[in-house]
Amino acid sequence: MHRDWDTFLLPYEQAVSELKIKLRGIRKEFRERSAHTPIEFVTGRVKPVASIQEKMRRRYIDPELLENDMQDIAGIRIMCQFVEDIYQVVEMLRQRKDMEIVEERDYIANEKKSGYRSYHVIIAYPVQMSNGEKKILAEIQVRTLSMNFWATIEHSLNYKYQGEFPDEIKARLQKAAEAAFSLDQEMSGIREEIQEAQNLFSYGKGLNLKFQDKGEDNSDSNEFEDSDS
Repeated sequence: MHRDWDTFLLPYEQAVSELKIKLRGIRKEFRERSAHTPIEFVTGRVKPVASIQEKMRRRYIDPELLENDMQDIAGIRIMCQFVEDIYQVVEMLRQRKDMEIVEERDYIANEKKSGYRSYHVIIAYPVQMSNGEKKILAEIQVRTLSMNFWATIEHSLNYKYQGEFPDEIKARLQKAAEAAFSLDQEMSGIREEIQEAQNLFSYGKGLNLKFQDKGEDNSDSNEFEDSDS
């Protein structure tokens, strides 16, 4: 079957663009209220054509059923500071009227055998195209920063070993996954102290900006710009 991939992927590209703007808007809303935001940052991508074709072969997906059977052509990833934030984000997604949740998979309470943890939400999202509305499936992954670090490393190793990890690597990955989750649990245990410190930092940052407006030298500030794009 011949497929015009550029045309086929257009609504997915639009969906990713719109979802990133909307979710980053939530983050900005919390920050404007000087409240803890459950969303640390948001990324998104449309699966490359080569990856789509490879997954179709591996999963024996009928080309005619591609739009329904492959749920992650459009992918959004939401990173959070705390495990509790993940469930808050999921609840916010459930309350939205501009998307419909089709499926949820909690790989945090029920982690995969490999040690992988994340919360996956499959949504049906309406995209307004020139010839009318088109509803597409998209996958939203919600995870902590430590979960994301582990998953990124595991994904890279998966390319090297094509999913067939040596027993030693598999065992060390599982151990690393437990260590990452232990870190998340420790951070949750001192969450109030962390948030109080972050609020104080944000307040001090605001004062620094005021001093800069008055022409005071603040060249020794050890702050970094937000690199989220």
